[in-house]
Amino acid sequence: MTHLHFKSGIISLFLFFTLITNETAAQEYRVSLLTCDPGDELYSAFGHNAVRVVDMSSGRDLVFNYGTFDFDTPNFYGKFARGKLDYMLSVSTYEQFILHYQYLQRSVREQVLDLSQEQAVRAVQFLHENYEPQNRYYRYDFFFDNCATRIRDMIEMVLGDQLQWDEAEVSPDKSFRALIDEYVYPMPWADFGIDLALGSVIDRTANEREQQFLPDYMEIAFAKASIVGDGPSRPLVKSSSTVLEVEGPLIRGSLFNPYFLFWAIAIVGIILTFVGYRQKRLYIGWDIVFFGLLGIVGWVIVFLWFFTDHSATAYNWNILWAFPFHLVLIYGLSQKYLDEWVKKYLLFALIMADAAVVFWIMGWQSFHPSLLPLLLIIILRTNYLYYNFEKIKALQQNLARK
Repeated sequence: MTHLHFKSGIISLFLFFTLITNETAAQEYRVSLLTCDPGDELYSAFGHNAVRVVDMSSGRDLVFNYGTFDFDTPNFYGKFARGKLDYMLSVSTYEQFILHYQYLQRSVREQVLDLSQEQAVRAVQFLHENYEPQNRYYRYDFFFDNCATRIRDMIEMVLGDQLQWDEAEVSPDKSFRALIDEYVYPMPWADFGIDLALGSVIDRTANEREQQFLPDYMEIAFAKASIVGDGPSRPLVKSSSTVLEVEGPLIRGSLFNPYFLFWAIAIVGIILTFVGYRQKRLYIGWDIVFFGLLGIVGWVIVFLWFFTDHSATAYNWNILWAFPFHLVLIYGLSQKYLDEWVKKYLLFALIMADAAVVFWIMGWQSFHPSLLPLLLIIILRTNYLYYNFEKIKALQQNLARK
């Protein structure tokens, strides 16, 4: 799932070279699925699929790519954040495509499809029609409408009932979140960010067809598929080869990761709580910063859940611990004298954090493992402040008298 940007002039040039003519039916085409290895950046971490079309009569060699968008789109970043950014089908020469992935140091594999010429012509016509200005844009969905699923839908449209997917009766028991984790595990911050932003809707098991949103899984599905009904059944893929082989980048670990950082924060919180209890000190400034940050994260979750078109950010129970109204607690804790509502809110925050643990244990949503120390410190600090509320008030009064 790569994201490339092609200027309108270049797109127009490609269109000129890819215009279909009345002689299409007489031409011979070779149609292939290209699968590109994942890259070392989040946007490329899941790999990429594209379609290669070789005109055997003219030698023209083109790649149709559903994984592109235009950075010149008005309000680009706003649309991207709200899930309203349209992706598009773009076209490049095969040489340019390979040079790009050679520069990115990402291997590319090719599966030549065993299509009859009639089927190949229909595939080319489908791609050209999709490339018309009024058709090339589509509303991208990471799981259900992306560079991989668009190609699957194309081949299903071309072959119809003649295409037979070899789907297992019992697909591997993997959730959408587990499938993503396979690719982002070496990127701890990206892994954390995805688990934080995406809701419980991705914790359901993905069937074999749904797993095809990942290019590698699409490649496997094509390798197992067959064409039937136009003579002897035959595999969909005639031949497979590696057209660009490079040694992938070595991803090195770093001590600066959410596991290390959050446990460090938890240890500081535990020490401050212990020292504060022994020395009768509050350290409320620490709580103001801590719960303030949680509140900000909570509002990001609210935005992604309720104010975007992202289908995967709904029902995000991270909101139980990163609650947006924790910002109100900042006001309450910063007052000279604590009001009684602060005590009630501390109990509420404690219950919410406990509920998050229950949701996690029951499997209603899988939280990122690095959140464990944060949940522990939320429970510790809210519990400490709640049950020592009257002592804190008395201490505040004594400090005020001095």
